[in-house]
Amino acid sequence: MARNKHPEETVNLILDVATRLFMEKGYEHTSIQDIINGLGGLSKGAIYHHFKSKEDILVAVTDRMTEESNKLLEVIRDRTDLTGVEKLRILFRESISRPVMDEIFTAAPNISANPWMIFSTMRDTVDVVTPNYIVPIIEEGIRDGSIRTDYPAELAELIILLANVWLNPMIFDSTPEETYRKVMVFRQMTQGFGLDIVDDEIRDRMRDLAVIYQKNR
Repeated sequence: MARNKHPEETVNLILDVATRLFMEKGYEHTSIQDIINGLGGLSKGAIYHHFKSKEDILVAVTDRMTEESNKLLEVIRDRTDLTGVEKLRILFRESISRPVMDEIFTAAPNISANPWMIFSTMRDTVDVVTPNYIVPIIEEGIRDGSIRTDYPAELAELIILLANVWLNPMIFDSTPEETYRKVMVFRQMTQGFGLDIVDDEIRDRMRDLAVIYQKNR
């Protein structure tokens, strides 16, 4: 097979193959050669023309998944039939209930051993997710009376950092039981702010994701 003449198509092919392999074998057990073998004739040079390393490929795969997740957040943020607190509740449930989350937790690399990835997750949470999706929802909740706070930006940052980082079993290598206890503390904390956004379904789903992650370590 000749090298794809269109760089964007080549990149998408590499990411498609890498995503499938990461899901099937896990990031740690997938080599660059495995990815090459799945490219239907493209050479190692085709990969290194676009990506410096397997880690760079993982970043691109993650960015593509994040883009899809952000589209979901945008839909929820822009709904006109819900209060602010209802949007937060649905946002949390939908974010972790997507079938692709099972695949992500199956293929996840050892994030706890990679400080750069942890920092990247935190920066994306603070710089992208919080101002573009969570703050507008909380400000709407203040206007409709379903959320009470004098500090919407800070509350948004706190909630989403805890949800995306502290509760994430992939970052702290948490067991299902540890994840369960963290979710219960998160639930109590948000209720203390008057935000009833974590229900039993979300609690059980987070524990299930921790089971999936630990099973594939």
